Amino acid sequence: MTSKEMTIGKLAAATHCKPETIRYYEQVGLLPAPARSHAGYRLYSESHRRRLVFIRKGRDLGFSLGDIRAMLDLAEDQQSSCCEISRLSRQHLTNIQGKINMLTVLSVELNRLINRCSDEKVADCRIIEALLDEDSPVQSGSDKP
Repeated sequence: MTSKEMTIGKLAAATHCKPETIRYYEQVGLLPAPARSHAGYRLYSESHRRRLVFIRKGRDLGFSLGDIRAMLDLAEDQQSSCCEISRLSRQHLTNIQGKINMLTVLSVELNRLINRCSDEKVADCRIIEALLDEDSPVQSGSDKP
């Protein structure tokens, strides 16, 4: 192992990423397979560290693994236009703003229900009543269970 090579533990510590996550990123092709030591240990390079930082920051911003993969592919050609990266980022921002709007609607509705609650008996609870009432104005944000 050279001084520039890192074990998975050192890479994990350097990037604040769990070893399991690093192995997963390798498995799905976001992180190239590292060299192996004679004993079979993974030996990561500085380019692995930089790529993992990129992936982590992308995930911290909420980008999907597909978007991160696309950006990594685009980043390979330093002379190419960044229009596609900007397009992906704008689309992601639009999705975030949509989620914020939906959460705002949910917040207003939940506040309305809480303010109607008397905090007395469950039999008189307006929140339970609204959740049980099929005709209640409470609307589902998704069809997920």
